[in-house]
Amino acid sequence: MAAMNTILFPGSFNPFTIGHQSLVDRVLPLFDRVVIAVGVNSEKRTGSSVEERIEAIRRLYADEPKVRVISYTGLTVDACKLEDARWMLRGVRSTVDFEYERTLADINRRISGIETLVLFTLPEYSSVSSSVVRELKSYGYDVSEYLPDSIHKS
Repeated sequence: MAAMNTILFPGSFNPFTIGHQSLVDRVLPLFDRVVIAVGVNSEKRTGSSVEERIEAIRRLYADEPKVRVISYTGLTVDACKLEDARWMLRGVRSTVDFEYERTLADINRRISGIETLVLFTLPEYSSVSSSVVRELKSYGYDVSEYLPDSIHKS
């Protein structure tokens, strides 16, 4: 049996936004398996637990057998190796994002051989970020337009 062509999409996903969903949906036809990897970073301010985020993303993709949702700690390239992913998915909204992701991609390739696939965010999602959504929500704003329906309702 041939090895599965797997891509890992890492992030804190706090919360998992419509921008994240768009990236996953756009890459699904290209890979046999998409692993959404929720990173555990004790230094990042979080609004919901890792378990809550994983469960919300699993509900969103419950009918998509090609999607697997995990948590991980440590280097993302090590998570890729554990999942047999030769690719990492990253989304970019701006030139600032692009330069940052290019630097990480170069280092990740050098230390592990993992290649990074960069997708440009669709224009309608270019201003959507988890940190902006968290900030708006903390001030009582309705953020439902920035979240997939199943995650907003959770």
